[in-house]
Amino acid sequence: MADTVCCESCVYYVFNEDNEEYECLVTLDEDEYASVLSSGFRQCPYYRLDDEYAVVRKQN
Repeated sequence: MADTVCCESCVYYVFNEDNEEYECLVTLDEDEYASVLSSGFRQCPYYRLDDEYAVVRKQN
């Protein structure tokens, strides 16, 4: 389980105020969606860490 990714720390995982729940904003076509489903969700290929300080580090 060490290679699994926590969606809560992903930049694409946001709160939808209309539905009052979190959702993934990655838009996949039919082939990409099938590929993610067949992978067993062990590691999302679209995961990006929501690093708030990345811009600040680039400025220094």
